[in-house]
Amino acid sequence: MSAARPEALRADGGARAADRPLSAARAALARRRLLMQGLAALCLIVAPFVLPHLNAAPNTVNRILVWGLFGLGFDILFGYTGLLSFGQSAFFGTGGFVAAYLLTRAGFPNVILALIIGMAASAVVGYLIGLLALRRTGIYFAMITVAIAEIFFFVEFNPLSEWTGGENGLPGVPTPSLNLGFTTLNFTSGWSLYPFLAFCYFVGLVLALRIVRSPVGAVLAAIRENPLRAQALGHNVQAYKLTAFVIAAAYAGLAGGLLGVLQGFMPPDAFMFDTSGQLVIQTAIGGRGTLLGPLVGAAVWLFLQDFLQATLNLGAAWKLVLGVVFVLLVCFLRQGIIGGLRDAWRLVTGHRAVEEVRNGQGAEPVAVPAAVTTRRVAPMPATHHANASFSGPILQATGLTKRYGGVVANSEINFTVMAGELRGIIGPNGAGKSTFFKMLTCEVAPSAGKIVFEGRDITGMDVTDVCQLGLTKSYQVNQLFNKLTVRENLTIAALAELRGTFKLDLLRSIDKVPGLHEQVEHTLALVNLTARADAPVAQLAYGEKRRLEVGLALASSPSLLLLDEPLAGMSPSERVETVALLKSIAQGRTMIIIDHDMDALFELAERITVLQEGKLLVEGTPEEIKGNPQVQEAYLGGIHEAIAS
Repeated sequence: MSAARPEALRADGGARAADRPLSAARAALARRRLLMQGLAALCLIVAPFVLPHLNAAPNTVNRILVWGLFGLGFDILFGYTGLLSFGQSAFFGTGGFVAAYLLTRAGFPNVILALIIGMAASAVVGYLIGLLALRRTGIYFAMITVAIAEIFFFVEFNPLSEWTGGENGLPGVPTPSLNLGFTTLNFTSGWSLYPFLAFCYFVGLVLALRIVRSPVGAVLAAIRENPLRAQALGHNVQAYKLTAFVIAAAYAGLAGGLLGVLQGFMPPDAFMFDTSGQLVIQTAIGGRGTLLGPLVGAAVWLFLQDFLQATLNLGAAWKLVLGVVFVLLVCFLRQGIIGGLRDAWRLVTGHRAVEEVRNGQGAEPVAVPAAVTTRRVAPMPATHHANASFSGPILQATGLTKRYGGVVANSEINFTVMAGELRGIIGPNGAGKSTFFKMLTCEVAPSAGKIVFEGRDITGMDVTDVCQLGLTKSYQVNQLFNKLTVRENLTIAALAELRGTFKLDLLRSIDKVPGLHEQVEHTLALVNLTARADAPVAQLAYGEKRRLEVGLALASSPSLLLLDEPLAGMSPSERVETVALLKSIAQGRTMIIIDHDMDALFELAERITVLQEGKLLVEGTPEEIKGNPQVQEAYLGGIHEAIAS
């Protein structure tokens, strides 16, 4: 009693001590967010008083704001979600021409409302195009967006030329006015139009900041890093990608409408592929994944364009010079201008080494002892996943078969696991263990057979939906979000369990998700990574990464946890620590473990299933398996002495 009480007090005190720096970090982050918005507002307010003294043309400054707004949406799509689209000109032109048509030919009286309608039209078009384009990934997605841009350009010049004006565009787009009751604000042109465009950009920036710092933004970052793992953790990756695509289209549509207002007519080149290419270049110059990068890139691009054309009189050769500038910036500032400034600041303040480690460079990973054998952590609090009252067979596979053409990976496997059981699966390489696991978690559809989880037939279901039901796995090869921290990795997993497969809480702070902090902190404690919570994944030692791999599966509070070779590649000391960890997390859970370390598996598991050549060879207790002649002959090549010892 006397010994337990101080230990409990120390544990409670340690938890509170861990919470204090976390709260301080959150407060500091909130202050930085407000500071960033305040600085952006201050710069936008000061700009019209300072830039004229630098001979900056008001039209150029206004164009920078339009392109900066255009780039905000694109940066959410490209920088934060990792989807490179060359078709943004289609949405830029759609929003612009819809607004311009309403204002010039339809006699629509309200400029601001017309801009909003144009933005909504672009969002709808983005949704429809996204349904098609996002069926592919990587270079194929990019090529589809290129084709879309060309299609829209052709349609604008030919079938729809009666509405778009064809080569002439739509002239006569009016400038906005705002009736405040006691006075009317008229925004005409030049510096007079600047406040309106600056306000639109600032609102767009604030909304973008809220989006990337929301739960949705966290999931988008996970998709950028590892979409397959994000899906396996229970997130509807396609729906989130489509969300980012629509957001980018909406920003593009509003920017297109503002271009028409700025120039007094809607130009046909808004639909040109050159528009999309220029947007990509500006974002790369400024720094993708920064939100402010597109604005900085647009400023560099447009100011240099004016300087080279008007001051140096280079004519069409300005593109050659800008091309050289772009190549130099990309070669020497891989994270763009803002990334370069950020690196310089961290170098001056001594934080450069940390950032290099985040990107997998610099210092070698440092192992921190887990000391798992001395820790006792309470089980994860029950959630809607963890059905503590369930008894009987939690998982039943009947006649499970998987064929790849003429190759049979698994054949007629009957497999039952009871609730609360810790089951081990062994077998030689090529026995079909990994394929069997993939079928159980619905990553791979069986060619024949049936899978029942907690009394529900899950055969043919999606891996995302199965994870939401409470069945998840860790991977043989680490599948982590490598550019995120340990805490951010576990946050991604916990968000899926707390929010479901898909939720549009775009403007909600991630810190406001009920139960998220507690679940992440508890998982950190379970896998003994609390001391490494804010370390980038690249900084972790291999054993720590394996524990994080298990933690990602644990953070979703599964009722059935499948671990695929959790001891693979570990040193002897790391194996001892991980075995102790597995014993700890097995309390009150149902687990199935595949591993080649039979000593560890016989120590952990209550029952062992042996697979050979894709078939179930035998099942039994560890002692029964050790003495089974079939296992000794077929699995261990008849080395009876080795298995007996």
